[in-house]
Amino acid sequence: MSKKYCGYISIIGKPNVGKSTIINSILEKKVSITSRKSQTTRNNILGVKTVENRQLIFIDTPGMHVKSQKTMNKILNKSAQSIIEDSDIVVFVLQRLSLDNEDISIIKKLKETNPFVICVINKIDQISKKDKLLPFIDDITKMYNFASIIPISAKTKQNLNELVNKISENLPENEHIYKDNFNIEKGNEFMFSELIREKIIRKLGDELPHDTFVEIEEIDIKNNITHISAVIYVNRKSQKQIVIGSGGEVLKRIGKDARRDIEKIINAKVFLKTWVKVKKNWNTDSNFIQSLGVGGNYESS
Repeated sequence: MSKKYCGYISIIGKPNVGKSTIINSILEKKVSITSRKSQTTRNNILGVKTVENRQLIFIDTPGMHVKSQKTMNKILNKSAQSIIEDSDIVVFVLQRLSLDNEDISIIKKLKETNPFVICVINKIDQISKKDKLLPFIDDITKMYNFASIIPISAKTKQNLNELVNKISENLPENEHIYKDNFNIEKGNEFMFSELIREKIIRKLGDELPHDTFVEIEEIDIKNNITHISAVIYVNRKSQKQIVIGSGGEVLKRIGKDARRDIEKIINAKVFLKTWVKVKKNWNTDSNFIQSLGVGGNYESS
């Protein structure tokens, strides 16, 4: 009987370096929302990839804001740090040829626990002067004892197989935690809420800061139609009007786009009903934030 290998892989880095896109590309399915705006991922999404005798369990951590004192970011940082400590392999993501104080602060955090780390330089398709890549890699090498440094493009999938192979080669010998046909329908509430929030971010852009949270109140299946009721929380009345839009047009568009994505995922007809509610300073109320599941774990096959 051949040996089996299985391990937890956390993907860390500052916001907006492409962590969610990396996981989505590796798993070839959407398990985490993506947006041009930072801090779109608020929960630890767990995605499983099994190839023969090797099982990779990916955890997409929230972007780390090392020096931020905001309540939301404190919760996210605590969540990300605990996952690093529990991971067998850490994938640390940088973007292009950028290395700033926030990246350096994360490296200092890594040195505190000294985990097995693969450094990924993402978005290399956006590097115009390729001759600067090797000197950049030399500089990074001096900062931490990385097991490997791999330049990739999650968007074009360049060198993505190399990253997956490097992770697979370094998995600990373990029995597989999940069955090969692993499929969990629980957690759909989270996926639905994230898809709706993604549409809010993409539709409104810089008009609305990350002061929104979507809670799924009810999921009911009647006559082969999935009925979903969702509440969009905002901080202020003025933000409520922005989300609703003139004559409700913005909210209708958000709902329509989210419904289409949900129907693709569950392969069923969906009726989506949304409300917008004001909860002042919800993102500084740690009890309310945690009651919504921020920083929790959700699973996706």
